[in-house]
Amino acid sequence: MISVFELFKIGIGPSSSHTVGPMVAANRFLVLLGDRMDSVRQITIELYGSLSSTGKGHATDTAILLGLSGHEPPTIDTTRTEEYLKPIYQEGRLMLGGTHQIAFDANEHLLWDDTPLPEHPNGMKLIAILDDGEQLAQTYYSVGGGFIKDEQQINSAPSQNTQSAYYPYDFDSAEELAALCQTHDLSIADLMLANETALRDIDDVKAYLNDVWDTMQACVTQGCKVDGILPGGLNVKRRAKDLYEQLSKEYGYSGNGGLLAMDWVNLYALAVNEENAAGGKVVTAPTNGAAGIIPAVLHYYRGFIPAFSYQGVREFLLVAGAIGALIKQNASISGAEVGCQGEVGSACAMAAAGLAHVLGGSVAQCLNAAEIGLEHNLGLTCDPIAGLVQVPCIERNAMASVKAINAARLALRGDGSHHVSLDKAIATMKETGMDMMDKYKETAKGGLAIHATNAMKTAQRIDAINISSGFSQC
Repeated sequence: MISVFELFKIGIGPSSSHTVGPMVAANRFLVLLGDRMDSVRQITIELYGSLSSTGKGHATDTAILLGLSGHEPPTIDTTRTEEYLKPIYQEGRLMLGGTHQIAFDANEHLLWDDTPLPEHPNGMKLIAILDDGEQLAQTYYSVGGGFIKDEQQINSAPSQNTQSAYYPYDFDSAEELAALCQTHDLSIADLMLANETALRDIDDVKAYLNDVWDTMQACVTQGCKVDGILPGGLNVKRRAKDLYEQLSKEYGYSGNGGLLAMDWVNLYALAVNEENAAGGKVVTAPTNGAAGIIPAVLHYYRGFIPAFSYQGVREFLLVAGAIGALIKQNASISGAEVGCQGEVGSACAMAAAGLAHVLGGSVAQCLNAAEIGLEHNLGLTCDPIAGLVQVPCIERNAMASVKAINAARLALRGDGSHHVSLDKAIATMKETGMDMMDKYKETAKGGLAIHATNAMKTAQRIDAINISSGFSQC
């Protein structure tokens, strides 16, 4: 079992696996150092596989440095990131844990190696050398959604989650989940709440889910306020602000064929993912690369469903959490492991199930909605241009948000039965990810990442020729 407290993390963009996870790993390394931190004289960071291939575009290096400086994903002030990094890059000094100053040269102490470690494509090694010459090192793996495993954890056999022993309704498959709901006459939301409250007070669970929703709303609001160009060098223009202004003028206008709701859903997703791409505060749902889908569908619920309520939001998140937990337990939510089907596909399935529930769907219809959402994202590659979570990621969230709504509506028109079960769709997604060539799994070495980059280089060469020709004619 995976708790919604783990699955929905409030963190920093642009990537849960390449930004949030590495920052969490750096925080854990500080704990490992403990009271020996003051005797550290040098830190070396080694990044492997996908963390190296797309790490600069995903701000992996800066995330680790911020983590080593004592900042944590849920609490870091993302508006002050440049201020926090200035002493490191401009003055060559790192305040380890925020208290112990050491010299740090990014060119010497930050190493990049595209070769993946055998255990997982997202590997990193942190090495501390103490004053007496002793070396303390730990290898971490960012396995998606901000989840981290160290060397011992990733090499050990799967074991019973210690928390699961306290869950009254533990399940490992959608089939088991459906059977538990039927046996105990529970909805998926009720079952998930019973599991969460076995470990925490119900008021704490509600408060956290409210915080998640509030953060999602704040992210949309902020994304609709800011325009300009996203960082990273692709010169991608932020569109949410302009789109918000257009739609605000058209509100109530029916001359677009009744598809105004779709336009708003697109806006919500774009706003979140532009904030994510800019390194803002987002909720991993279940990852940062797919962070816009659940907020967009929840905003659709808020804006276009008369029966909206905060209770409905909490139940939506609990149902979505059950689907996300199933996918993470039985496949993966890591783009570096299974491609974007594990990120956008998972979020689409989660949002579809959550929406089906708040629209009155049965357990079978919710699971059917999740299956439809996942099935129609199978094979989706992760090939971000320049390793940035911008193209195709931002628009892809908008497309999947609309798809999630359609999946829920399609499921609600049936009785929940389907030729392919959710469990089979999850197994297929895992197998497809294993078969997928590595260049399509968050390495920026294939697909759009290559063809679009080559096209841009050709255009730049043509521009340079035209400029040169113009000068010669003058």
